[in-house]
Amino acid sequence: MSKLQIGFLIYPGVVQLDVMGAYQVLDFPPNTQLHLISKSLDPIVSNEGLTFTPTVTFVECPTLDVICVPGGSMGQIEVMKDPETLHFLQQQSKSAQYVTSVCTGSMILAVAGLLQGYKATCHWAFRDQLAMLGVEVIPERVVIDRNRITGAGVTSGIDFGLTLLALLCGEEIAKMTQLMMEYTPEPPLNAGTPEKAGQEIVQTLMEFGKPLLEAFLTQTRESAAQLNLES
Repeated sequence: MSKLQIGFLIYPGVVQLDVMGAYQVLDFPPNTQLHLISKSLDPIVSNEGLTFTPTVTFVECPTLDVICVPGGSMGQIEVMKDPETLHFLQQQSKSAQYVTSVCTGSMILAVAGLLQGYKATCHWAFRDQLAMLGVEVIPERVVIDRNRITGAGVTSGIDFGLTLLALLCGEEIAKMTQLMMEYTPEPPLNAGTPEKAGQEIVQTLMEFGKPLLEAFLTQTRESAAQLNLES
């Protein structure tokens, strides 16, 4: 029986947990083969300074059953305006069983024209920008709309991975994977959403992240204009 081919796009500045949360989940079953995909096989440094080694290039990548696009920091802006990367995603999406993302990776899918007419989610701080790209934004941790599956911010990649795994391999396998990972979150603090964190924490964080938010907004407006969408 052939293995399910699952590919993660990686690029400079990618958020490592956006990749590895879902990767950890989807690597458990013996019938999955995971790929880290980039333009070349040169090492990729993540937003956090960790180094990824791509396993396959765009040219060498097999036809994927699942394509997953993680979010990133400033490096994501280059991806959002890179024709080669967007073309690769467009081509793989034609045959993929599921087209997916984690965090702001959904913005990359949207710029590639792969989320218009779909419901999707992303990190809470970028929901308005995702909507600017013609996407119906749903503020949930994991959103499924036909064969599009999107996860919200960073840690939702684990939830996203388990959701996808249940669809690919069945709920029993997903439960076994959850048990293997001992995934039973009990966070020591209650500030994981804007509503729980409160306005003071939210505003402080937004101020801290202002350069990134503004840089993304500039590119989002340019991309929306190229897609002939209201900006």
